[in-house]
Amino acid sequence: MKLVTLIAPDRSFHLGVLLEGANIKNARILDLFEAHALLKGDLDPHSLQDMVAFIRDQAKTLPWAKQASEKAQAGDSTLASAIHAESETLLAAPVPHPVSCRDGYAFRQHVESARRGRGVPMIPEFDHFPIFYFTNHLAITGPGEVYVREKALERLDFELEVAIVVGKEGRNIPASKADEYIFGYMIMNDWSARGLQSEEMKLNLGPAKGKDFATTLGPYLVTREELKKHRIDGPNGERYDLRMKAFHNGKQVSDGNLKDMTWTFAQILERASYGVTLRPGEVIGSGTVGTGCYMELNLTTLKDQPVWLKPGDDFVLEVDELGRLENTIRKENA
Repeated sequence: MKLVTLIAPDRSFHLGVLLEGANIKNARILDLFEAHALLKGDLDPHSLQDMVAFIRDQAKTLPWAKQASEKAQAGDSTLASAIHAESETLLAAPVPHPVSCRDGYAFRQHVESARRGRGVPMIPEFDHFPIFYFTNHLAITGPGEVYVREKALERLDFELEVAIVVGKEGRNIPASKADEYIFGYMIMNDWSARGLQSEEMKLNLGPAKGKDFATTLGPYLVTREELKKHRIDGPNGERYDLRMKAFHNGKQVSDGNLKDMTWTFAQILERASYGVTLRPGEVIGSGTVGTGCYMELNLTTLKDQPVWLKPGDDFVLEVDELGRLENTIRKENA
């Protein structure tokens, strides 16, 4: 299933599901909260308004959502008023309030290219273990406008990534079993203020204020089962053959593939859960795919004419099966 969090007319969140067969031009969404009222279901309504609650109660919510979407797809007139055109629906991030938000560093091409562009050798520790940092899980945005303050606009950058959502509790999870703990996948744009970041990284603290202001997720949270035809099994966990692209004001600037992760999500989960209990609703990003940010591109293919983002720019991330995440940069005034 492709799940969404939509913004209802009263500004509350409702969960929804993209109906099968819908394409970008005529996509339809079944509002699960409205459908539950129409079908007089017995679920806790809160689990159809909050994605983390939906995931925690997935033994009940997933089968019910599948059954409701099948009824809608079959033309059940009871659900007619709960079906909305995606083009007329406001979407929030699929997981607007994650339990936490980590970001990995899993693509060798990105790391190697950026270091080569700076004239420094590839760091050998990259091959020793997967690393991640915590970013601000209270600054999650979805499709639409992203507001950025003046200092963060200095060398504002995008990062083309895919994120997973943890589906069940686990601690000390071996990579051989870690994929079973993944509920689903979604596009992630790890916006980066390179001006702020370049200052603070000199203090060896890691990403801090330069990553603090916004992380965009969406438009869909796609369940692991939905992606099985793109799955590539391996000794270190699953990879997925999903092409990843980025477009700046309509011009394509990035092209990569999720299967090129050097470290798999299973390995990242093993590392993240070492001595730590992971819980449903935690978000973990892949890190930037090769060619997936201007910091890398400006050190390689755009050396003569470096590019950064500015207010008014439209930016789109597109990943096979995961949809198109469309944003516009706005300057936030005091």
